[in-house]
Amino acid sequence: MSLREVFRKNVKSYRKKLHLTQEQLAELSDLSTNYIGDIERSNRKVTLDTIEKIAKGLNVEVAKLLVEDEISHKKK
Repeated sequence: MSLREVFRKNVKSYRKKLHLTQEQLAELSDLSTNYIGDIERSNRKVTLDTIEKIAKGLNVEVAKLLVEDEISHKKK
């Protein structure tokens, strides 16, 4: 799985665990709702600054968004 795909899945997974909408995460991350949606659909290439903003919005370490979690990402 590509790093972009891992990041996309982790952002969506953490957002849902926190019961946040894309709009709420966008506000917490100082990004637009469309941008968050594009990230979750792998339609954006993100910068390190953006990764940091999203991690801060989700209140998680940056590294947690970049590492594949075997349990939560198993293929169904």
